[in-house]
Amino acid sequence: MKAFSYQRARSVADAASATTNPGVKIIAGGTNLLDLMKLQVETPSALVDVNRLPLDKIEETSEGGLRIGALVRNSDLAADPRVRQHYEVLSRALLAGASAQLRNKATTAGNLLQRTRCYYFYDVTKPCNKRVPGSGCSALAGFNRIHAILGGSEACIATHPSDMAVAMRALDANVEAIDREGKARTIPIADFHKLPGRTPEIESALNSGEIVTAVTLPPPLPGVQVYRKVRDRASYAFALVSVAAIVDSVHGRIRSARLAFGGLAPKPWRVAAAEQSLMNTAATTNSFDAAADAVLEGARGYGSNDFKILLTRRTLHAVLCEITRI
Repeated sequence: MKAFSYQRARSVADAASATTNPGVKIIAGGTNLLDLMKLQVETPSALVDVNRLPLDKIEETSEGGLRIGALVRNSDLAADPRVRQHYEVLSRALLAGASAQLRNKATTAGNLLQRTRCYYFYDVTKPCNKRVPGSGCSALAGFNRIHAILGGSEACIATHPSDMAVAMRALDANVEAIDREGKARTIPIADFHKLPGRTPEIESALNSGEIVTAVTLPPPLPGVQVYRKVRDRASYAFALVSVAAIVDSVHGRIRSARLAFGGLAPKPWRVAAAEQSLMNTAATTNSFDAAADAVLEGARGYGSNDFKILLTRRTLHAVLCEITRI
């Protein structure tokens, strides 16, 4: 590990200001950053610790939703009675995401901003456009079992690893950020994570000098909430395919549906056409097929991950059958 300096942020503005220096990294739980530093994927010259900032509360909003501070630990968020009762899909996603020890340290903002688990990103001896822009993408012709079938580009086919973010995408959460001058702005979760295009090193909508302060959830939504994660082993592996679903149905007829997917793309994936195809339809195999067709439009496998196309279809079917009880 390369030498670095360490300091504690005295205020949110202090932490935001520090990020204007490209050699500075914010550290909270450190569950992702420290691993990357050990492998010299990340080589910051300084770490700014934000753990003492007052960003660790879960509060009800005036609109009837929840405001989740950036430093709320994943274990606390998953166990919160309001989350368990009204946002079950989020609680389930968090519990599926990591071991208890990691959940006790990992934070809400850190979870959103964690970096891909692409093997080639972690191996500094291999070309990776996300790590070294312009060097190439080793995954395109390499071992790409865990990689994207949607939303990728010739520059990068890495997937975003978060389970929590997939549930928040289904919930239409908003991310609150603040800059070094104290100016706040709200970023819809749909716009927070960036597709790679030609600049896979740009992973979020945060500007230099901005940090995440909170995530807000809307008022509770009608319907049954399910999070299903398919992975190579049952205990705490990253998703090959995951589905966060919120479906309101009565007597076998679907009134509304929200579907977000993990493991398929460089960001939590949601397709409005798939949800629209289910609205006001009978819960049947044919309607589920139509939704899967919409989700998978444009999907492309790269050899080792071709199986994800069929796996996505089957996982969506299983989730919709569970919810509608057909």
